[in-house]
Amino acid sequence: MPTQLVVGNPVCIAPVADLCGEGAVWHPQEQALYWTDINRFLIHRWDSCSRAVDTWRFSEPVTALTLTTRNDVLLVVLASRVLLWQPSQNSPTIDACDNLDFVLPEWPEARCNDARVDPAGVLWIATMQNNVGASGEPLPVDRTLGCLLSLDATGTTRKWRTQLHIGNTLAWSPDSRFMYTADTLADEIHRYDWNADSSLGSETLWFKGNSQGLPDGSAMDAEGYLWNCRHGGGCILRIDPSGAIERVIAMPIKNPTTCIFGGIDGTTLYVTSAKLEDSDHPLAGGLFSIETNMRGLPPNRFKLKSDG
Repeated sequence: MPTQLVVGNPVCIAPVADLCGEGAVWHPQEQALYWTDINRFLIHRWDSCSRAVDTWRFSEPVTALTLTTRNDVLLVVLASRVLLWQPSQNSPTIDACDNLDFVLPEWPEARCNDARVDPAGVLWIATMQNNVGASGEPLPVDRTLGCLLSLDATGTTRKWRTQLHIGNTLAWSPDSRFMYTADTLADEIHRYDWNADSSLGSETLWFKGNSQGLPDGSAMDAEGYLWNCRHGGGCILRIDPSGAIERVIAMPIKNPTTCIFGGIDGTTLYVTSAKLEDSDHPLAGGLFSIETNMRGLPPNRFKLKSDG
């Protein structure tokens, strides 16, 4: 029987006023949440015990973060490239055996956007036309320059889809049968058959045309429901495996951008947001938490070459 879901009210736990908060990942060993502000070139870390926020600035937009098979190393997705980073040392790792050497070929016309790791430890990156100027100012998106690609620890890259407006959302079903990904401006979420060798099979247009905003980042719960942030819609949709909306969770801001489950028992939903195009809500750009009784899937870890 499906769990009788209980969802609490969103609470702003870090009013950091991100221009475009994104890329959240929960670190269970640290009991901390890392996330980015794309337009300010920042990574934040919120400590669940002290409630303190630490922030680092990078030389270009930071779009996503993932865990790796080393607890002290995060994989950082920048607009143009991917690097391995040790927050405790505040510098990229220099272990040659784990040097990924990946630069997005389409940069600077296009940039990396959302990114997550699949159940096999391979990184997936959804890209888009570059909409961030040299000083962080927003730029228009008027071309379909985005693609969907995968990257493993050997540096092998495979391109799976092209001509995306804004590639977004990367999530896998609890049984690892399906991968979900979105094109924000097309207002579409697609579902692919996912194979254990990190390849994709048949494609289905799974969800399209909801009036409550556009699909941004997502999280997957243990019962196979996708929690999709709706940019411009001020809400999160919980969508069942058939593609039907199970519920709408209202947010106190216009632009929720991505979400991830975390906390001690994995039932807290953390939600990032964007201050851009939202001058009406004082908490826009903040980090929010929502208490639930639903466990989310734990984050997959990028499999480093040194870990076989």
